[in-house]
Amino acid sequence: METPFTPLEIYIKEFNPVDYFDTYYAAGKGSLDGAWTSFALKNLHALFSSGKIKGDTIIDIGTGPTIYQLLSACEVFKNIIASDLLEQNREQLKKWLRKDPDMLDWSVIVKMVCDLEGNSEKPAEKEEKLRKAIKKVLMCDVLKKNPFEPLVLPPADCLLSCLCLEAPCKDVEAYCEVVKNFNHLLKPGGDIVIIKDSEMLQCSSPSKPTSALSNSTQFGDIETILKDLSKEINLIFAMYARKLSECSFADASYVQEFDDILKEARSLENHLKQKRESFRSELTRIANTLQK
Repeated sequence: METPFTPLEIYIKEFNPVDYFDTYYAAGKGSLDGAWTSFALKNLHALFSSGKIKGDTIIDIGTGPTIYQLLSACEVFKNIIASDLLEQNREQLKKWLRKDPDMLDWSVIVKMVCDLEGNSEKPAEKEEKLRKAIKKVLMCDVLKKNPFEPLVLPPADCLLSCLCLEAPCKDVEAYCEVVKNFNHLLKPGGDIVIIKDSEMLQCSSPSKPTSALSNSTQFGDIETILKDLSKEINLIFAMYARKLSECSFADASYVQEFDDILKEARSLENHLKQKRESFRSELTRIANTLQK
């Protein structure tokens, strides 16, 4: 049975960013500390290290209390604008920027990104680089024509959104309108990057789950919409499908190339496994023959 759609007022009143972090991202116990985290970090690294997304400014829509999605982006963009509807999320992010004693600990995930970049000894430097790159933490409501009103932001080079739009959008039509509206926030030719989980269930607390559009039967409709929209605007999206234990990509050749490399590596691994089994069988056959 699907969870009924949760009004934004519930998120505003009850969403607890610390519970959210502990439930999903805390090292060793978060439910997303594994396949999803690896998927997101690897693909964001592949995307932003490809050299095909460039510019000075990136807007992160629905940053939440998280920083993982920006760790690779700060290697490309010197100006990062973080944003979220919820004051408690914005405050939690500001705690990390200020290095408050009770800030959320992202050190394990920072280390994972440094390993991907070949800088495993420099997680502290990575954190400082991201802190310097985040220039603003703004209130944002994606359901408004200008999500940042009353502010009017200069057009950005790239817009990023990870695990955000499922909460405010009650149906696929609303989702489509929000994504199309993002194009007004960009310079001509700017890129929109969306990463989502096919079954992500947002939470206010571990004991009080709330609805997310992506865990509904409309998931396939969203994927189709994103593919269609990518023909009109520079939209890049990566979809993590839990049931398939794999990801599906659309209209991002450089991310697709990364996916192809992974598939080729898995194919080679299976081929070598078959060869090993064949070799063992042959050794067994020879040994049995010699014993006779």
